[in-house]
Amino acid sequence: MHNATATTRANLGMQAPEVRVEVHMRGGIPGFSIVGLPETAVKESKDRVRAALLNAGFEIRPRKVTVNLAPADLRKEGGRFDLPIAMAVLAASGQIPKKSLDEYEFAGELGLTGELRPVRGMLPFAIATKRKGKKLICPQANQTEAALSGAEIYVANDLLSVTAHLKNIEPLPMAERIKPKPYDQTLDIADVQGQTMAKRMLTIAAAGGHSILMSGPPGTGKSMLAQRLPTLLPDLNEDQALEVAGLYSISHENFKAENWARRPFRSPHHTTSNIALVGGGSEPKPGEISLAHRGVLFLDELPEFSRKVIESLREPIESGEINIARAAQSIKLPARFQLVCAMNPCPCGYLTDRTRECRCSPQRIEQYVNKISGPMLDRIDLQIEVPKVDIKSLMQSQNTTQETSAQLRAKITALHEKQYQEQGCLNAHMSTPQMQNLPIDKATQNYFFTATEKLGLSLRSYHRILKVAKTIAELEGIKYVKNDHMHEALFYRKIEQNSG
Repeated sequence: MHNATATTRANLGMQAPEVRVEVHMRGGIPGFSIVGLPETAVKESKDRVRAALLNAGFEIRPRKVTVNLAPADLRKEGGRFDLPIAMAVLAASGQIPKKSLDEYEFAGELGLTGELRPVRGMLPFAIATKRKGKKLICPQANQTEAALSGAEIYVANDLLSVTAHLKNIEPLPMAERIKPKPYDQTLDIADVQGQTMAKRMLTIAAAGGHSILMSGPPGTGKSMLAQRLPTLLPDLNEDQALEVAGLYSISHENFKAENWARRPFRSPHHTTSNIALVGGGSEPKPGEISLAHRGVLFLDELPEFSRKVIESLREPIESGEINIARAAQSIKLPARFQLVCAMNPCPCGYLTDRTRECRCSPQRIEQYVNKISGPMLDRIDLQIEVPKVDIKSLMQSQNTTQETSAQLRAKITALHEKQYQEQGCLNAHMSTPQMQNLPIDKATQNYFFTATEKLGLSLRSYHRILKVAKTIAELEGIKYVKNDHMHEALFYRKIEQNSG
């Protein structure tokens, strides 16, 4: 009897738990079986591995081969187990040294001729391998992604080159970490002419991480403003960039090296399903809210989304994560996104347009607006009507100097650093205990209490307005929150006040 073990990683969210590939070979009726809760693609691995070994010139002895993927209660999926299974079979049959497997982890799909093909989720594998203190052998097509982890990565094109490395005949090349290209800022907030109030709101949102809702007639620049929010945000640091890249690595979109360290901007269509937005499926994968982690989630034409989809955002907005529970497993994915929503004031779009008449009945308008529930509206920090800009004002604004995204981003980067240093998070994500130490004088506090009671705002709205006021004060370089800051923060709840 012969036994050998290789290790790899299963793809369970961002956790990448270790899987031991145990091969047991003995006499008896020849056969090849895989146990350990494999899905169809993993069961078919035996045929790919057998063909790859034969075509690469290795000997397949007439033995009963049992491959155990431990732990047995963890579902195994995909073709990533091909390479570790092949290595364990070769070690058990004495064709490569068993000890050579101890310091390595393996991941890769095998073609029938023995070539190595890329697999999804390589970055979390590589990060987990580094934490384990091991080296990783993976397909060459995955090298850019794997090298971002900082682990010792060896890349191969085929099965023969892997075995030559393990036999110390010809070493495999190490993956080189490619320096990402500078982000080409083709969008700039200076491109937006007019809309001074909306741009002011966008700056406040970027400075404190606040969520936004813009309402206005078609063509007023709502989408244009939303697309420029990422240009105001600071660059991701390395830990944040790894977190974002890891989510894309395990998603169906895969990782793209050119997006390294960029703030994600996701804009799903209004026909998007609930699962596509928050994540899940029979084999749970990140949804749009996780793919927007550390970036912007833009929902254009908000009332056109189904109410169920909109309401599914309520918990992630508060917690910054999503728990996906299924009968067989439960995974937790990060979802600290900045929500930006845009909508028309009515189905035809012209309710607040002074130049065109609205054709909607009061019942249709009420039905349209009520797709956004009170609790959901309560969670959006900045709400403003974006009016139509007349041509005369537009021409005048073109002759004035506009602040660029680069200029604003420098101020906002300094504010982000200050907030993280003082409270460990952005203003929008401050906890209730942290709010108790908010620098606000007695007169401003009394003014705010009176305004809150008069407007009938909830306790959540109360806290969110305070956070926005703090951000406004910081933008002006003032330590204490004053009446002017509070008044402006209250103004940005205009849509909620009108709906109430």
